[in-house]
Amino acid sequence: MSEVNQADICYVILLSPTNQDRRDMEIIRGHVKHLQELDRKGQLVLCGPFSDCPGGMVIVRANSREEAVLLAEKDPYVLSGIRSYEVRTWSLSHEGNRHLGIVPLQE
Repeated sequence: MSEVNQADICYVILLSPTNQDRRDMEIIRGHVKHLQELDRKGQLVLCGPFSDCPGGMVIVRANSREEAVLLAEKDPYVLSGIRSYEVRTWSLSHEGNRHLGIVPLQE
């Protein structure tokens, strides 16, 4: 199987409420500013809260998982302690990369 192209990798930052969770407009504004900065740098792919459970998700492009962790740790939600985070490496599957090695059967 061929190696995965870094362009086909994103990092999913799952944000979950902690027992310190509270509605603090200063922290919310800081979180939004953080997301705007990621967008300005071309790193933000998608973001938003979950509608069926507490928490949300931020999908970013980064050079490594370690860089994605640093981005998560700079988020005011995480810095304030009102959210915990988990980083997942997401390998994008598409026709151009042959679905990460899955090849159609030859006839």
